[in-house]
Amino acid sequence: MSLKILGSIAIVAGTAIGAGMLALPLATAALGFWQATVLMLVIWALATYTSLLMLEINLKSGVGDNLFVITGKLLGKKGQFIQSASFTCLLFALTAAYLTGGSSLLSLKAQTLLNIEFSHTAAVLLFTGILGGFAAMGVAWVDKVSRLLFSLMVVALALVLMFLLPEVSPAQVMTQAVTDNPENAWLAAIPVVFTSFGFHVCIATLVRYLDGDAKALRKVLLIGSTIPLACYILWLMATLGTLGGPAIHGLEGSLPKLVTALQTIVASDIISKAVSLFADLALITSFLGVTLSLYDFLAELTRTANTFIGRLQTWLITFIPPLLCALFYPDGFIAVLGFAAVPLVFIIVFLPIAMALQQRHSQSSGYQVAGGKAGFMLAAFSGLAIVFAQLWVAL
Repeated sequence: MSLKILGSIAIVAGTAIGAGMLALPLATAALGFWQATVLMLVIWALATYTSLLMLEINLKSGVGDNLFVITGKLLGKKGQFIQSASFTCLLFALTAAYLTGGSSLLSLKAQTLLNIEFSHTAAVLLFTGILGGFAAMGVAWVDKVSRLLFSLMVVALALVLMFLLPEVSPAQVMTQAVTDNPENAWLAAIPVVFTSFGFHVCIATLVRYLDGDAKALRKVLLIGSTIPLACYILWLMATLGTLGGPAIHGLEGSLPKLVTALQTIVASDIISKAVSLFADLALITSFLGVTLSLYDFLAELTRTANTFIGRLQTWLITFIPPLLCALFYPDGFIAVLGFAAVPLVFIIVFLPIAMALQQRHSQSSGYQVAGGKAGFMLAAFSGLAIVFAQLWVAL
């Protein structure tokens, strides 16, 4: 396997693995490990199928086209509007979720290390001020910082899993949280798990990078999407199998409480710091990648000048909406991640199906995903189920 293929696999896996991983135990605790694993397998199958569908669309459209251009070719300006609106909503929601989760971890750090108590407002503003500036500094800076931080995050995760997995109790693995509404537990978990498999945004870039080699790209997507699945299952086993579903469910979606609880399992200062470091880096790397994408997208959309005033205007448009959400919805880390599933469904399920149908009608040759109309119908039904789950929970 060439280094380019290995690097591409790392890009796919790295795009998926991030702050969403921290939310998985909190979102699935009421289900228990085995039911949560079944849910992840189903969502992984949907995400993998739609990624291959997007690969088909990219290859038939022509190497070098980005998704916005392809959407315009196949679905016109209406399709481009839906895609742009969905993409903006997705990035705003993810930024708001990461601001909420990041500020809560910042408050925990200040309290445990410096014995300083930050108000929620102060923590959110401080987190935004410290890390938000990277978005305006450009992709070169974020790329260098993200590569270093992601490497450290992988090392921290490996350490945490190495020491937590031996502590897993078979009894805890089999335990489910007691809940009066098991249906609601499923509906609440589905959107969060789906958001954790959103790696599709890098496909057009990889098609260009690997010169449209369909066989290599298919391998990249299959392996790259399976690595997050394996990491998520191990992470759920390490968390639900040690703390137990009922205990995590009792944390009421609090990320700092989850981190603190995990730090008490192994009597080791190194592992305690590794747990904290992994949580911090998972949030920071995701935050940097999402805010850079949002900033660049809004800069292109508004066509602001590349001057200090222009970049400041774009920065304010980028951060004020998610900042307000984080300030007035302090416990919204899990809920806002769930909301992000709705625009994500449009971007990686509904629009690709519509484009593939249009493309296959006029162009039958070239790489094509198996499954036919039955695959389209199953994927569309799954997308509708995810949207329904999130709307049911929100209402």
